[in-house]
Amino acid sequence: MSDMNQLETAMVLLMQTFDKYAAGQGNRDALTQAEAKTLLEKELPGLIKASKNPEKVEEMLKSLDLNGDKEIDFSEFMVLVNCVACNFREVLMN
Repeated sequence: MSDMNQLETAMVLLMQTFDKYAAGQGNRDALTQAEAKTLLEKELPGLIKASKNPEKVEEMLKSLDLNGDKEIDFSEFMVLVNCVACNFREVLMN
């Protein structure tokens, strides 16, 4: 990883983080709802704290399952990363 630039390193870290949590149960190429919730709690605790309603987090996880297979694949996970990054950037800019 030492020859990679910052953006390449960030992408590898996103993939490694996804893979770490997807390896827990069943399909190693997708997150179960429980794995996704654990990922959010451990890797994005500020997002969980900002949501005062735990049901909203559950709703958000269900909405990420774009193909309806009750799992969150890497592409669906990246939708979450995109939304969080855009919101975080907006907060930093203000």
